[in-house]
Amino acid sequence: MKKVLILGAGLVAKPMVDYLLSSNETEVTVASRTVSKAEKLVQGKKSGNAVQLLVDDDSHLENLIRSNDICVSLLPYTYHVKVAKLCLKHAKPLVTTSYVSDAMKALDAKAKEKNLLLLNEIGLDPGIDHMSAMRIIHDVKRRGGEIESFRSYCGGLPAPGSTDPCCKYKFSWSPRGVLMAGRNNARYLEDDKIIDIPGSDLFKYHWPIKIDDLNLETYPNRDSLPYIKLYGIPETKTMYRGTLRYPGWSRTMFAFSKLGFLEEGPITGTKGLTFREITARIVGSPTAEEVPQHIALRIKVELNDDILKRMEWLGLLSEEKLDADSITPLDFLASQMLKKLQYGPSERDMIILYHDFLAKFPDHKERITSTLIDFGEPEGDSSMSRTVSLPAAIAVKLILQGKITETGVRIPVTPDIYNPVLKELERLHIVCKENTEVV
Repeated sequence: MKKVLILGAGLVAKPMVDYLLSSNETEVTVASRTVSKAEKLVQGKKSGNAVQLLVDDDSHLENLIRSNDICVSLLPYTYHVKVAKLCLKHAKPLVTTSYVSDAMKALDAKAKEKNLLLLNEIGLDPGIDHMSAMRIIHDVKRRGGEIESFRSYCGGLPAPGSTDPCCKYKFSWSPRGVLMAGRNNARYLEDDKIIDIPGSDLFKYHWPIKIDDLNLETYPNRDSLPYIKLYGIPETKTMYRGTLRYPGWSRTMFAFSKLGFLEEGPITGTKGLTFREITARIVGSPTAEEVPQHIALRIKVELNDDILKRMEWLGLLSEEKLDADSITPLDFLASQMLKKLQYGPSERDMIILYHDFLAKFPDHKERITSTLIDFGEPEGDSSMSRTVSLPAAIAVKLILQGKITETGVRIPVTPDIYNPVLKELERLHIVCKENTEVV
C-alpha cells in the first residue's frame, strides 16, 4: 500500500482525503498544526492517520516526508519551496495546487536530475482552467487551426437561492485574500492592444456577461499576458482572464477602494469606538453623524444608493463597539464581511469556469466554449473544496500508479496529465462541457 502525506487540514482537504481513502490503494497521513482538524478528516477511516506538525519543526517535517511515498502540500504557498527541497532530498514527488513561484521554478533542473516530479497548479484556478483550455488548444492545433481570441472566466459564488439580498456574495473562508486581490494591477490583450489597469482602478473595469442563464459581471484577473506563452498561442490577438461575480459587486468594491477600506495602514486608538466612528475615520468624515452624507459626496451617489445600503447592512455604520486598540481598514471590512457573508448550513456554493475561444482555420472560423458549473452539496462538501482538491488527489493517484511520468517542476498543460485527470473528474461529475459552432 502506497503512503500519501497531506500537509495541512484546511477547508479544501476533506474531499482529497475522502477520495484517496475510497480505495484500498493508499494509506493517508494528514499533518496539521491543529491535530483535531486532521483527526476529524480521518475519523473512522482504517487507512487514515493524523499527526500534529509545526511546519517550523524541520526534523519532524523531514521524517514525515521520508517515511511516505508522495507529499501533497496544502500549506500556505510560502512553505512550498521548503517542502519541495525536502522532497528532492528524499526523492519524493510533490503535488500542490498553488502557482509556481520563481523559487519553485529554480528547482526544475535538480528535480530532473533526480527523475522527480514537482507538480504545481493542479487545483481549480490554477488547475482545471489550464487543463480544459489546453485540451481545446491542442485539438485546434491538431486540426490545423490557430487561436485568434481566448477569454477565460472563473468565479466562486453562492448558488442561486443561497445569495444574500444585499451583496450577493459569500465567503467559504476569510475574505482577507479576496479583498487583497482587489488591489492587484491587471493587464490583458484586446485586439492586439495591451490594456494596463492600476489596482486602484481595478473594479472600475467590469462588464456584464451571461453564462448559461446566469447574469454575471467580470473584471480582469491580474496579468493575462504570460498565458499566451504558457498556452503556446503567440498568434492570439486577445488574451483575457477574468473573475466572475454577480452584478453590483464591482461597483461596491470600487467604492470601498476609493473610500479607503482596502488600505492596510493601522488606525490607532480604536478601543471603545463605534463601528460608525471607525468608518468616519476611514472615509475622512468630520463627524460620525455625517458619514452617509460624506460618503455620498465623495463617491458621487444619492443617499439611498445601494452602496450605502450595503455598508449599513454589513454593520459598518452600526453602534457596535470595537474591542481592539488598533485595526486596519482592510481587516475592519474583512471582519464584518466574515460575520455577515458566511454560508448557512443548507446553503450551497457554485463554481463557474468558462472559456470562450475564437479559432481560425484555413477555410472557416469556429467559436469554441467550455463551461463548468458545479454546485456544493448542502450539509456536505463545498464546490470550491471539491474543484480545488480533487484534481490534485487524482494526480497523486496517477503518479503513484506510474501513469504520469513527467519530471521537473511542472504544471498540467500536457495531454499525459490533463486527459486522465479530466476523465476522472467527469466520473466524479465535475464536467467541462464543450460546444463548437462555425462562425
